[in-house]
Amino acid sequence: MDADPAGSVVLGVAIDLPEPISTELRAWRERVGDPGASTIPPHVTLLPPTTVPAAELTEVNRHLADAAAVAVPFQLHLLGTGTFRPISQVVFVAVASGISYCELMEADLRSGPLQRDIEFPYHPHVTVAHDVSEAMLDVAYEGLAGYDAQFTVDGFTVFDQNTDGSWCPRRFFPFGRR
Repeated sequence: MDADPAGSVVLGVAIDLPEPISTELRAWRERVGDPGASTIPPHVTLLPPTTVPAAELTEVNRHLADAAAVAVPFQLHLLGTGTFRPISQVVFVAVASGISYCELMEADLRSGPLQRDIEFPYHPHVTVAHDVSEAMLDVAYEGLAGYDAQFTVDGFTVFDQNTDGSWCPRRFFPFGRR
């Protein structure tokens, strides 16, 4: 994670989706016209965009490494769709199992130097439609209703958020290693 020593960086932490899952779900975002399809890799958020002062990046990296070191690989099962409507115009692929691992990891990460309030209660999911029309939200919701994929999560990735809102992967933290 690079930052101007006098400035700050906006970072997030997420579970990357393996292939072909990542390509499949990115294609759905593109299909419904989601503006984030090309700039935000498909993922399960563990820590939403968080501003970190450059002077604290060493401590943040240590915190992330410590959290990953005590975590164990787990199975994540993506199944069907859900939505946050009417609160938020989002359609997502639901996490059917692995939820408790995600919740524990989110709580662990959002502590110490990354302590922050969140706007909504944490709910692990993979966004597939956001900032699109109601009709396109419906297309994603119905089109992915039968979606079913499973994979092993063996670490998390830290991303920098660029000024254009795009996400750039910076470092992968494998579970169970110091």
